[in-house]
Amino acid sequence: MDIQGVVAEGFEPVRDAFVRNFQVLGDRGAAVSVYRDGRKVVDLWGGTKDAEGTEPWAEDTAQIVRSATKGVAAAVPLLLQQRGLLDLDAPVSSYWPEFKAGGKERTRVRDLLAHRAGVPALDRGLTVAEAADGVTGPRAIAAQRAFWEPGTEHGYHAQTFSWLLSELVLRATGRSLGGILAEEIAEPLGLDFWIGLPESEEHRVGRVAPVDPPESAGTLRTRPKRNVSAAYADPDSLTRRAFAAIDPLPDENDPAYRAAELPASAGIGTARALARFYAATIGVVEGGARIFTPATTALAGKEFSSGPDRVLVVNTRFGPGYMLHGPASPLLSPASFGHPGRGGSLAFADPEAGIGFGYVTNGHAKSVTADPRAQALVRAVRSAL
Repeated sequence: MDIQGVVAEGFEPVRDAFVRNFQVLGDRGAAVSVYRDGRKVVDLWGGTKDAEGTEPWAEDTAQIVRSATKGVAAAVPLLLQQRGLLDLDAPVSSYWPEFKAGGKERTRVRDLLAHRAGVPALDRGLTVAEAADGVTGPRAIAAQRAFWEPGTEHGYHAQTFSWLLSELVLRATGRSLGGILAEEIAEPLGLDFWIGLPESEEHRVGRVAPVDPPESAGTLRTRPKRNVSAAYADPDSLTRRAFAAIDPLPDENDPAYRAAELPASAGIGTARALARFYAATIGVVEGGARIFTPATTALAGKEFSSGPDRVLVVNTRFGPGYMLHGPASPLLSPASFGHPGRGGSLAFADPEAGIGFGYVTNGHAKSVTADPRAQALVRAVRSAL
């Protein structure tokens, strides 16, 4: 395997783990990047640009990162909160009056960010066109009756998080979340990351495909617990309904889908951009600035939800838009905050270790929150510290 890029002295275990991901765990095309104390210490890529192709993965190849998008998107409402433009303790309906329907009148902004809003699914799944039009999704969410009393329990809002977050930001500012991200975070920091991919960048994006771990992966294969498997298999379960809020499932290689502003699932970028983004949430990055004040960094890692997840059917922990370290989604340490993407991608910050981490892949496995390839890289980072 021809691995390209650089590794700073002391971080060689990350390169070793990255190579092993291709040799043993079935990676086809991937990249990993790590920042420490604002400085890039790992920047590696290898394999093919397309999961089922032959063109080499280039230095600037980008990929769709699925739910790892959520962690980047969450920076926008936190930035608004930092500027006094959004109150996490205010009712969502104070910004978005229609949202109070269906028993949701007491839902606070913090509930929305921490998957406590009670609307992880819709009574009718939206088509891809409806999901992307910017109007149908928010209307459906506003009319939807809550599945539980908002604020009392939590359950992963896998797809509906797109319309919850985008409409909240639009109502609070009059601007789109993707536009704010591009203008006030990505451009100043030089990040190759988009929620709403411009046509001019389409040529850089590789094609993704499902993959199964090879036999050589042995015991490292993902084996979900029986109750989790049952939840995903039952078409009437809240789990299946949450992931089917867009129905049929979108073609993630379709340029029209990639161009949609869906902050739950359709972000596209490089591992380098993800690592640099998270490094900038906890400090100043080389050649740039920082996104959050220390107070906002502390807020990002604060636990808002924990315990049984009504959708993922395991115990999960969430802050305001970020998944936190725990058995279901192991990050670097209990101080870490970030987000995995179903099938492999992972990005997070660890303020105690000064780490910003990003991993993207074009081979989507069956894992939801703890892909073996990403976890191997996290363990390698931990061993290098």
